[in-house]
Amino acid sequence: MKSNLKEKVAVITGGGGILCGTIAKGLAKEGVKIAILDISLDKARTVTDEILKEGGDALAIKCDVLNKEEVKSAKEKVIEKYGKCDILINGAGGNHPKGTTTKEIFELSDLQQENKELITFFDLEVDGFEFVFNLNFLGTFIVSQVFLEEMVKHENSTIVNVSSMSAFSPMTKVPAYSAAKAAVSNFTYWLAVHFAKVGIRVNAIAPGFFLTEQNKNLLIHNDGTPTERYKKIIDHTPLGRLGVPEDLLGTVLWLCDENASGFVTGTVIPIDGGFMAYSGV
Repeated sequence: MKSNLKEKVAVITGGGGILCGTIAKGLAKEGVKIAILDISLDKARTVTDEILKEGGDALAIKCDVLNKEEVKSAKEKVIEKYGKCDILINGAGGNHPKGTTTKEIFELSDLQQENKELITFFDLEVDGFEFVFNLNFLGTFIVSQVFLEEMVKHENSTIVNVSSMSAFSPMTKVPAYSAAKAAVSNFTYWLAVHFAKVGIRVNAIAPGFFLTEQNKNLLIHNDGTPTERYKKIIDHTPLGRLGVPEDLLGTVLWLCDENASGFVTGTVIPIDGGFMAYSGV
C-alpha cells in the first residue's frame, strides 16, 4: 500500500525523549515535516538536528504542555513555518517519585516503621500526584484543544495519544501515572466521537514495557542488575523482552496514514509483546 504521509506536517510533544524522538525520526523518513515540542529545547534540537542531517525537515520548539500560552505560541510557530498541522502526537508525559509508593502491597506494619525512605499510600503528597496527573492528562488535553482548532480546518487530520499498559490494569507503585493514563485512554474515545463528523481520527497507542529515563529506577538497580519488578515484567511478557523504541513505529505510521487506517478511530492499541494477552498461568 502506497504511503500517504509525504509532505504531511506532524507536531510531536515530548519529541525530545527516547520513544517520541524515535517516532519523529521514523515519520521524517516517510517525508513528514516534523515539529518537535519539548520542555527541553536542547533535547528537541538534538532530535531535530538528526532529522535535518538525514535530509528531513524539522523544527525544534521549547514548550511546556501545561502552559496554554506556550502551546499557543508553539502552534503559531508551526503554522508560520509549515502552514498547517496534519498529525498531532501527544507524547509528553512521565512519572515522578512523589507519585510513587515504595512497596507494591501495603501492610499494617508499614505504619509502625520509621524508615524515611518508605513511601506508603498515606505519604503521597497532593502536589506530587497532581504533577504526574496533570503532565500526562492535562498536557494531552491542552495541546489537543489548541491544535485541533487549526486541524479541523483540514481534511484527514489525525491525533495519536500515548497511553500505557497501566491504563488497562493499574500497575503497582504508580497510582498517579496509572490514573492519568486511564484518563488519556478515556479522553481518546471521547475525542474520537466528538470530532468524527469533521473528519478527525483520534487513536492511542499503549506501549508495554520499554526502558526509559522515567522508569529506569524501577527496573534497573544502580549497579546495573535487573530489579525484581523487571524480572516480573519479563516473566509476564510472552515475547520475553522489553520493547525497543522502533517497535512503536509500524503502528504509529499506520495510524497516521489515512490510506492505511482511514476507518480506524477511537482505539487504544497495545504494543506490548503479548503482556495484555497473558493471564500469568
